[in-house]
Amino acid sequence: MVGDSAEIRFPVLIGDIGGTNARFALIADRDAPWERLPDIQTVDHPTIEDAIETAVLTATALRPKTAILALAGPIAGEAVSLTNCDWIFEPRKLIPRFGLSSMILLNDFEALSLCLPGLGAGDIDRIGGGRALPERPRVVVGPGTGLGAGALIHARGAWIPVPGEGGHIDLGPVTERDFALWPHLEKSFGRFSAETLLCGPGLMRIYRGVAAAEGRKATLTTPAEVTTAGLGGDDPTSVEALDFFVTHLGRLAGNLAVVFVATGGVYLAGGISAKIAPALKRGSFREAFIAKDPHRRIMAEMMTAIIVSPDPALAGIADFARHPERFGVELDGKLWQT
Repeated sequence: MVGDSAEIRFPVLIGDIGGTNARFALIADRDAPWERLPDIQTVDHPTIEDAIETAVLTATALRPKTAILALAGPIAGEAVSLTNCDWIFEPRKLIPRFGLSSMILLNDFEALSLCLPGLGAGDIDRIGGGRALPERPRVVVGPGTGLGAGALIHARGAWIPVPGEGGHIDLGPVTERDFALWPHLEKSFGRFSAETLLCGPGLMRIYRGVAAAEGRKATLTTPAEVTTAGLGGDDPTSVEALDFFVTHLGRLAGNLAVVFVATGGVYLAGGISAKIAPALKRGSFREAFIAKDPHRRIMAEMMTAIIVSPDPALAGIADFARHPERFGVELDGKLWQT
């Protein structure tokens, strides 16, 4: 367990850092609520060092001794890069720079999964039927600037996060309409990963693809515009693009649920899920999720829900920082200390 390999000293700086936004908070001691700090945009700061100086040290008198940061990308090596941002994290330089005793870097969806045991009924918005069984595997998926995924399993009295890069698995057409649209969709890195289509830029790829397939002009330029038009029902291109998005998100979530037999529930996070909740509840997401014959019955019994509580990744990190003994977090290659 983590308690045997790392001493988490307070105050603790916690952070959730994605391709677009960075969110920070400070926890003064084990029993204190966190002190939330203003969000920053990564594009406004050339380095993580500059961001911490600006967003943390000038905003509070507390000086952290431990930093636990969730990053949107795989954690590997002595210099960790974000998938959709130019920041480089070098803990052996950051620790002396900010007077820390230790630093832990987690994958962002590893951190998100840590919040799942603490979610209450008011923290989620359910999609369709199903139920979440206690102490059973859980999956979290989140479309935002990119697409992340993670899982959480319970074993030997602890919750064990399973980080991964599930957003980069291949995605392909299923229905006749899919096959008609697929030639009009733009690839990324020469292929169609789930993240190619199931993120903010991906929604725009779908929208332009639908427009091209129908010989229409693609007049909208942002995911927010497509979402608004799709939910409003006035623009048929946006309506189909949004339905395509939620259907394929349902297929991906169902695929991951099959892998982990996620009878503890499947949870949607990220910057997009709550905004498109009405589309997610129209039925195509849930039908795509459960259409996994011969296991349709099992899938229909699994709960799917949107996480609506604020800052779920920070909540997961805070739970871990206060009670590391409850979690079986593997810290090999993720922990640096003086």
